[in-house]
Amino acid sequence: MLQPQMTVTAAAEKFMARMVRFSEHPTGGFRLTVSPGGCSGYSSEFTVEAAPRDGDAVVAVNGLRLFLPAESRLMLDGVTVDFSESPTQGGLTFFNPAQAACGCSTSGDAAPARPAEASVLAGSIKRVAKV
Repeated sequence: MLQPQMTVTAAAEKFMARMVRFSEHPTGGFRLTVSPGGCSGYSSEFTVEAAPRDGDAVVAVNGLRLFLPAESRLMLDGVTVDFSESPTQGGLTFFNPAQAACGCSTSGDAAPARPAEASVLAGSIKRVAKV
C-alpha cells in the first residue's frame, strides 16, 4: 500500500491528537480525506473514527494514527500538513511546494506563482450520526 511522503508539523500533530483524545473514540484515529477541488487544488474533510475503513492506510505520527483513503494518499504525497490559528479562525493547512497558486484574477497581471496552500476550518467539524 502506497504511503505518502508527507510532513506533519508539530502544530498539526497536536491539533489532530487533541481531536482524537477528546472524541468519543480516544483510542481511534484521525481520518483525513483530501480530494481535488477548490481554488488551491485541495478540498478536505476530517473525522475521528474508532478504526480505519477498508482501503485506508494507517500512518503513524508519534503515536497518532492517521487514517488515509487511497485518493488522499496520492494528494498528500510531498505535502506539509500544518495547523494555523488566528483570533478569528483556525484549521489545518496543506502546503504543496510542487503546485503553483491559483491565478483566478481576471484583472491585471497575475501575482508570481507561489506554492499552493489550502485550509479546512476547525469550526466545520460536525458529528456524524451513527446509522
